[in-house]
Amino acid sequence: MKVLPFLSLRPRLPGSLPPRLPRLPGPRLSAALLGATALELVVLTGHLAAYPFGLTQERVPQERRPPGPSPDASPGASPDPPTLPGSPAAERPVVLLHGFIDNRSVFVLLRRALARHGRRHLASLNYSPLTRDLRTAAELLGRHVEEICARTGQREVDIVGHSLGGLIARYYVQRLGGDRRVRTLVTLGTPHGGTAVAPGAGLHPIVRQMRGGSPLIEELRLPAPGCRTRFVSFWSELDQVMVPVGTACVDHPDLDAVNVRVTGIGHLALPVHPAVAAAVREALESQEAREGIAPSTGTSSVA
Repeated sequence: MKVLPFLSLRPRLPGSLPPRLPRLPGPRLSAALLGATALELVVLTGHLAAYPFGLTQERVPQERRPPGPSPDASPGASPDPPTLPGSPAAERPVVLLHGFIDNRSVFVLLRRALARHGRRHLASLNYSPLTRDLRTAAELLGRHVEEICARTGQREVDIVGHSLGGLIARYYVQRLGGDRRVRTLVTLGTPHGGTAVAPGAGLHPIVRQMRGGSPLIEELRLPAPGCRTRFVSFWSELDQVMVPVGTACVDHPDLDAVNVRVTGIGHLALPVHPAVAAAVREALESQEAREGIAPSTGTSSVA
């Protein structure tokens, strides 16, 4: 595995808590925070320039799929069709889901990186900033995933979600049966445990749902036996939106989860930094190597 300068991969054992952050000297943390803040401003400036180009839904490509009935999630529907003959991992679609008051333009660099390394089916979903319930967005995601499976002839997809997008995808997987469709869910700076920093929490219902202790966050703490999706959560100690920072880790005894610590960057840089993009690509591909192998109880790392 390629050595990355600021990522550490730590599989979380069932029932264990997210790893504790080491105490860093004050001056060093201040310098790192200043650097991360400067990078956040650069990313924000670039994103504001690209934002208008992502306001509309992307065009749906005309895919060729094998003959046979379309995959259907409804009970009693026809069985899933076979995947494309000799289909490599690159054939499995990747769905990109943005965060709050954002759009698909945030993934332009990550999408390009995945396409450059062979991912053929890449899809982005815009959900309305006027959506008042995360559950509604999760249902929309479910319909979108079914359409992609029908169009491509694939049984499963991978999902990459940034911030709120990761929480929407987790709800779909964990509470709406999406684990039958989602092989790997990668989240970037997602408030899995709820965050104390939620600007405008008193104004927008969906932001209130991201607060720690909200009914939705508590719903995600309910048992999820047999969930088949693998979770990979990227979190950063300099993410000023995740308070506390450990809230961006998946901590659930029933979920197969790996929490990846990122240092030196903040919330907005997570979906655009090239090293994070490389780690996301490896996370999506590593599932192939794990196929048919019992989950490891050791510790792997890229540091």
